[in-house]
Amino acid sequence: MLSPERLALPDYEYLAQQHVLTYMEDAVCQLLENKEDISQYGIARFFTEYFNSVCQGTHILFREFSFIQATPHNRASFLRAFWRCFRTVGKNGDLLTMKEYHCLLQLLCPDFPLELTQKAARIVLMDDAMDCLMSFSDFLFAFQIQFYYSEFLESVAAIYQDLLSGKNPNTVIVPTSSSGQHRQRPALGEASMLEGVEASLFYQCLENLCDRHKYSCPPPALVKEVLSNVQRLTFYGFLVALSKHHGINQALGALPDKGDLMHDPAMDEELERLLVQVPGLVNSVSASPEASCLPSRTPPRVASPWRPLHHSRKVDAESDGSTEETDESET
Repeated sequence: MLSPERLALPDYEYLAQQHVLTYMEDAVCQLLENKEDISQYGIARFFTEYFNSVCQGTHILFREFSFIQATPHNRASFLRAFWRCFRTVGKNGDLLTMKEYHCLLQLLCPDFPLELTQKAARIVLMDDAMDCLMSFSDFLFAFQIQFYYSEFLESVAAIYQDLLSGKNPNTVIVPTSSSGQHRQRPALGEASMLEGVEASLFYQCLENLCDRHKYSCPPPALVKEVLSNVQRLTFYGFLVALSKHHGINQALGALPDKGDLMHDPAMDEELERLLVQVPGLVNSVSASPEASCLPSRTPPRVASPWRPLHHSRKVDAESDGSTEETDESET
C-alpha cells in the first residue's frame, strides 16, 4: 500500500525526494569499478544486493564522507550505525574526549571531518575546554543534530550573528554550505553567548528558513515549541534544546529514545550468533558479547592508521552516564 506522501507527489518529484538517482549513480560507479568481480555472479544480483543494503542502512559503512552526507537516508543510516557499533561505550560508562569520539567516527568513515566532530562537542561542552570528557549519550544526541541538520545550522548561525549585530532579519543572506559566507563571519564570542537574542524574533527568521530548507530542517512546529518556552536564548542554548528534544529525535527516526539507548536486542542476538560460530572467541570476551564491536577488542593491524583508544574512564555505578562537565550544558 502506497503512503499518502507517495500518492500526493508526481513520480518524478517522489524519485527526486528519495534521491533514487544518487543511488543509481553510485551503484553504476561501483559496478564499473568492480566489473570483473561482479561478472562472476551477475549484474542483476549486484543491483539486488546493493539496494537491499540501502534499505537496511548498511550501504554507508566505510564509505567516503561525501557519500554518507549525500542524502537524508544516508545520514540517518550513519547515525544508526554509529550508535549500534559503539553503544557499549555508553553501556560501560566510558567517558571520552572529542578526539576519541572522532577516532570512532573515522572507523566507520575514514575521512570524516574533524570540524564537524568539534561542532558537535561544542554543543555539549559549551564554553568548556574541548578536551573535556563527554558521556556517549550526551555526545551522540548532540552529534545527531549537528550532523543531520548541518546545512540548516550553518544558516541558523548566520541569522543569529546578524540579529546580534542588529541587521534586519529580512535582508539576511543565508549561506548554502560550510564553504560559503558563514566561514567569513566572526565567531560566536563569549559576549554573544551570554547576551542571546529575542526568541520570538529568532523564530520569525527560522520560520522562513524552514520553508526554504523543507526536508533538511527540524519540523517547524517543534522548532516553535522550543523557542516558545523562553524569551531570550543563545545560539548554543538553541542547539542544546534541539539535541535534548524528544519530539525532534522521534521525527528524525535514527536513534531510540534516551532511555532505550543502551538496548538493541536485534544486535545482541546477532552478535551472540556470530560469537558461537567463532571457535575460542567466547572465552576471550570477558564482557558483554557486544564488546566485540569496540576497536580495542580487535587485533591490531600492521598498516592500520588508527590508534587504539586509551585512558579508559569509568563513571560511578550509580551514575547515568553524565558528568559534571556535561551536566552544565543543560542549564
